[in-house]
Amino acid sequence: MRKMWVASACLVGLTVLAGCAQGRQTMATRAIDSVAEIDQENMAEMMLAVADPREAVEYFTRASEASPDRIVLSRGLARSLMRAGNAADSIPVWRRVIDHPEASPDDRIELAEAYIRANDWAQAEAMLNTVPPTFETYNRYRLEAMVADSRQQWDRADSFYEVAAGLTPEPAGVLNNWGYSKLTRGDSRGAERLFTEALRSDPTMFTAKNNLVLARAAQRRYELPLVQMTQVERAELLYTMALAAIRQGDVRTGRGLLQDAIDTHPQYFEAAATALAALR
Repeated sequence: MRKMWVASACLVGLTVLAGCAQGRQTMATRAIDSVAEIDQENMAEMMLAVADPREAVEYFTRASEASPDRIVLSRGLARSLMRAGNAADSIPVWRRVIDHPEASPDDRIELAEAYIRANDWAQAEAMLNTVPPTFETYNRYRLEAMVADSRQQWDRADSFYEVAAGLTPEPAGVLNNWGYSKLTRGDSRGAERLFTEALRSDPTMFTAKNNLVLARAAQRRYELPLVQMTQVERAELLYTMALAAIRQGDVRTGRGLLQDAIDTHPQYFEAAATALAALR
């Protein structure tokens, strides 16, 4: 009887040990999977941050095909395609992302941006309309402003630009876009103010410098603004101002500005020299 009890106890012990071993193996597998997922997410962030866009596209294409259920990989592929200038190709990938159970409103906003870059403004507006109104981010309002601009809804665009500028610590880009919107409407003074604000935020932003020159030239103010600029930038801004003057019929002023651009540039300024030769 005692032997049977010992045997039963041993069997129970073996069963418990087997159950413990299986439990440890399951826990170890889960831990390894968790580490693999974290490593995959870290790799995805690194590829998006520092990799060449084409290399990132190749990496995320392979990784998302191997793990099609991982939203981080599909999202990485869509963003990489956007970075590589392939907005149209990113759209079907973004659509897969927003159909994923773990999709967020940010994914819908990024899909709307892809539609804008692909020049499909109607789809961009429709996608933004699916984002809850309580989801308020810089990128959402920046895109809302651009869509309103495309529909020439100026008051609505101004409101969205203002909100977007207040939601980011680096508003230079959205202020520059807002200024360009004002410039296309014929409000050159309002545009000048916004380009100046953009340059206060980012003094190195050449696009804002160039646009500021255009805004001043639209008012027939043909002197360079007092902003930080290199010698090459100075020559290029003089060239921009010269072309604006010529388009407005101020040919003599334009000719002088072209000559100043040629004299200022540290190297041969072919575009300015060609324009000046054409005037002569």
